[in-house]
Amino acid sequence: MGFFDKIKQGLAKTKQSMTASMNNMFTSFTGENEEFYEELEETLILADAGVETSEKAVENLRALVKQRGLRAGEPVREAFIEVMADLLDVGDRELKLSTKPSIILMVGVNGVGKTTTIGKMAAKMTAEGKKVLLVAGDTFRAAAGEQLSIWAERAGADIVRHEEGSDPAAVVFDGIAAAKARGADVIIVDTAGRLHNKANLMNELNKISRIISRELPDADRETLLVLDATTGQNGLIQAKQFKETADISGIVLTKLDGTAKGGIVFAIAQELQLPVKYVGVGEGVDDLMPFEPKAFAQALVQQ
Repeated sequence: MGFFDKIKQGLAKTKQSMTASMNNMFTSFTGENEEFYEELEETLILADAGVETSEKAVENLRALVKQRGLRAGEPVREAFIEVMADLLDVGDRELKLSTKPSIILMVGVNGVGKTTTIGKMAAKMTAEGKKVLLVAGDTFRAAAGEQLSIWAERAGADIVRHEEGSDPAAVVFDGIAAAKARGADVIIVDTAGRLHNKANLMNELNKISRIISRELPDADRETLLVLDATTGQNGLIQAKQFKETADISGIVLTKLDGTAKGGIVFAIAQELQLPVKYVGVGEGVDDLMPFEPKAFAQALVQQ
């Protein structure tokens, strides 16, 4: 099943809340109609696209409708898909992992699906023939290392872990040394669920970052923030806090199938100007997929 079909299935809850009202709006569109634009903006805001992003989307659509002289619902729907896809197309969505080893640092609060996402990414990469090493840098949460070990075994990846309560930076140091010795292609580092109000955990993240810079100065590096789509605007607040502390290169949005507020993807892209690189739309390994803006917008807006 391709991205469009998977995402359409995964967005069922969001579509349920948006599609009926949108279909009526597009069907009844006859030209310059202020009520249409107001309703559309309200629908986007209710789907958690954010006020600023919703206003921008509507203004961009209004300009496109005028420019093309559109008078019928279907061409306007197509124009709206274009506008929404354009809003999502920020930054570079490709993972930059051309050096050996390359490193991915995964950050995010507890409960967003960070460890599971790491496991799925590792499984995808080993299936592509890459040698992957996982680093259990979350020494804070009970059983985090154990959970990552299970995923490592499933994915056919190596793992480096220390005892619970160990210094995470030391685990990362050992993980990098092991990756060099074993010829790993990609290192994926799990980190503790840093709540934005825990300064010591944020300092720990900086310490890990310094170790990576010192030990792998020329390596390709991604810092991915994992967000839970079901948290809506709260996820956006978390993202802003992390962006201030870490050099975030992209977003992984999990649990998109569990929310009626899928519009949060637009708010993240626009307000943070960070690319959404992967989305999770289910439990399976194949349900973590590289993000495609046009297909996402189509799945959301088409009948």
